[in-house]
Amino acid sequence: MTGVMSRATARKTKSPPGDRTLDRVERGERVVVRRGRKPVAALIPMEDLKLLERLIEEEEDRLDIQAAQEALAEAEKVGTIPWEKVKAELGL
Repeated sequence: MTGVMSRATARKTKSPPGDRTLDRVERGERVVVRRGRKPVAALIPMEDLKLLERLIEEEEDRLDIQAAQEALAEAEKVGTIPWEKVKAELGL
């Protein structure tokens, strides 16, 4: 992967990105698509997408673990309600 970032302009057209742009992405370039001066999208190699998905999944896992640790710490601090009591209160 080259890590190069280039630009392409979004035009009002119904056709997909040009072959040359897609060729650049296949070679590892990241292409920022702009409408006028405003960046509106990016075309990235599949390798980059897979990496982003792994990073997002790892961050979600980290946040889940953190939330579980905080919940356990709170339960230890303020206590819990026994399951039998909860069942009785709910009439189960």
